[in-house]
Amino acid sequence: MGIVLSAVVGAAFQADTADANRLYAQRTNLASARRAAELWTAALTKDPKDFDTAWKLSRADYWLGGHVNEKERSAFFDDGIERGRTAAALKPDRPEGHFWFAVNMGAAAELSTRAGLKYRAQIRSELETVLRIDPAFLQGSADRALGRWYARVPRLFGGNKKFGEEHLRRSLQYNMHSTASHFFLAELMLDDGRTREARAELQQVLDAPFEEEWEPENQEFKMKARATLGSIK
Repeated sequence: MGIVLSAVVGAAFQADTADANRLYAQRTNLASARRAAELWTAALTKDPKDFDTAWKLSRADYWLGGHVNEKERSAFFDDGIERGRTAAALKPDRPEGHFWFAVNMGAAAELSTRAGLKYRAQIRSELETVLRIDPAFLQGSADRALGRWYARVPRLFGGNKKFGEEHLRRSLQYNMHSTASHFFLAELMLDDGRTREARAELQQVLDAPFEEEWEPENQEFKMKARATLGSIK
């Protein structure tokens, strides 16, 4: 009986995980993204040492934190930080935990000066860890995120636009059509007063082909690029 029960529980767990993956793929519907996060939260409660569940929940928290109402954002990013930290501790030689840990800290830092001061150094450290493990991870996402870190952090605290541009351009080696990398380059160039170059980067965002896995993100960066182009005088 114990073996049969164990098999039933295991099958149910696998079904929940498959449902969560399917729901997250439909993340533009926030209800689907929330349900995916709920399923991963329940799965992690059952097995706190499940690495894949931990980083996937951290990823879902990052998406939700960027799309829910303002009152809920910090709670999702805080949870994403903890889940990413858990994944990084469970498998420190894998990039997923370090990456989602870092980007949730980065998102929290953009909401709060206090969080920015608290997490500033650790964000860079975690992203550098990803680069040491696998620089090609998620099409150069660590270089992309680190480039934005250098571009956005004040120089007094380690920011450096030159380093930022170098990292962003390096990320394009893994995906020359990355809407995120081209958009972040455009932001950096606008901050530097390089309007003509920024326009070219924004046009790259608009011209980039859609990627099935990242279509929601592609759509959002294209919308931002279109709005930014329209605001440039």
